[in-house]
This record gives sequence, C-alpha cells and structure tokens, in this order.
Amino acid sequence: MGRWQDMTDEELDRQYSPSRWSHRMEKDAVIEAHVRELAEGTRRAQDTLQTRLHVPYGDSDGEKLDMYLPTEPSGAFPLLLYIHGGYWQFLSKEVSGFAAPPLVTRGVAVAAVGYDVAPKGCMDAMVAQVRRSVAFLVQQYPAISGVFLCGHSAGAHLAAMVLSTDWGEYGVSPDIRGAFLVSGVYDLEPITHTYVNSPLRMSREAAWTHSPILRVTAPPAGTACEVLVAVAQHDSPEFHRQSREYFQALRSAGWTVSLLDIADTDHFDVIEKLSQGSYILTQVILNVITRA
Repeated sequence: MGRWQDMTDEELDRQYSPSRWSHRMEKDAVIEAHVRELAEGTRRAQDTLQTRLHVPYGDSDGEKLDMYLPTEPSGAFPLLLYIHGGYWQFLSKEVSGFAAPPLVTRGVAVAAVGYDVAPKGCMDAMVAQVRRSVAFLVQQYPAISGVFLCGHSAGAHLAAMVLSTDWGEYGVSPDIRGAFLVSGVYDLEPITHTYVNSPLRMSREAAWTHSPILRVTAPPAGTACEVLVAVAQHDSPEFHRQSREYFQALRSAGWTVSLLDIADTDHFDVIEKLSQGSYILTQVILNVITRA
C-alpha cells in the first residue's frame, strides 16, 4: 500500500472509517452493536461491583470518572484507567465500565475516564483533561500499587499522549507501569484530511502537537513501564501502519514494548471482548499487572 500522502481524500476517508472494515456485519450495524455491547457490559458491571460514579476530577461537566473498586480496604490495589474511543466525538464514560468485572475480581481497580468530546472539546482540552484525571487519581488513591492505562481507538491516542506528559506541570509523579493501546491513531495529520476532522476542527499544527509518534522520548529513568500496542486483524491497513510505526518508534527510544495483532477481531469487538476473562487481551493485561 502507498503512503497516506498519496491517497485521495476518498481513500483516506475509507481507511479511517473502521466500520467499513468489519468482517462481521455492515458498517451501520457494527456501530449499533458496539454501543449496545458496551452499554450492556457497563450495566452488568455497575450491577455487580462496588462503584463510585460521576466523581469530578476537574471543573468541566465532562471532567468526571466512574470507579469500579475491589474489596481491598487498604486501597493498595493496582489502578487501570480506561479511556474510551469514539473518534474524540462520541461515546462516554457511561458505556466504559464493561471491561471492569474480570479485572476487579482479580483485585484491580478500574477508572472509566470521561472527557469533553468534540465539538465542545478540542484536542488541546481532551489531552489536558485525561492527563489531569491521572494526576487526580494518584492524589486520591495514594496507596495504589501502580497505574496502568488502557485506551481504545481515540482513547489509545489519548493514553499514548499521557506517556509523553511533563508531570512537573501537574505536581505528581505517577508510577505508570503499563499501557495497553488498542487500535489507536498515533499520527493525527492524516485525520485532518478526513471527515473525522469536521467536528474536531483540528489544525495541522494541533495535529503535530498532539501526535504521540512525534512526542516519543526515552522512558523516564528507572521506569518499569510495559507498553502493548494492539491492533485488530480486521482493522484497516492505515490502522495497522499507525500501530506498527508507533511500536517501532517506542522500541527505538528504549521502551519495553510489544505489538499484538489480534486474530478474528475487528475495530469494535477487539475491545468489547475485554468483558471476558478468558479473552487474550484480558489475559495479557492481567499478566502485565501481576508482573509489575
């Protein structure tokens, strides 16, 4: 496949339309099924787990998170932040608790992070909000035994931006021990040439500023952070390229990083299946957390 710069706008739109690449169902049906699956999974989690819902981590209406907590009275649990996808303009924390049950039952706290999606939120604001949520949580739960990030699609982009944070600005030093980046976008410039950018109104300069692949530095001294870059078998060639190139950039900079192509999944069920304890990605996440 040629470079994205050589593609027509129509081809770029197709490459960055994940629903058009599903092997399971038509594009509208796969999105409807995705939202239904996330909502039902979140409802099950909230019905069965100890929760703290709509916890504000900032002043904006969108700056709230939902906590799914293990029964560990000391608070010395590992904490995983889940950052939802939806192309920075769709979905919310209200449908982001679906992955909690298999983790919480193994003693891992899960925070489903909300942020102001477009058109209300711009890229600058969303990146800052997610970073603020990390700072808030490490202050709120000082006994936690490590922070882990998990993001899907646009959420993988935001999680990757967390890895390039200057924490001095936030007054904390979070012990980030793992990041699980699923079907993400790490170079935003192609997005500026697609329909996705209509509500985002992202300039080329903003795309450069907030492209994780352009922000990769050596891992902080003494860090033991493991990064997993995962992509679905039935993601588009551009999503595969983005994942592969970001993985290579991290490896070249000295990060502990692996790349996982998950068979028989598309852009949507690759994350939906985190509600299942036996799913390969759930198992990988639990193994990394256990080792950390």
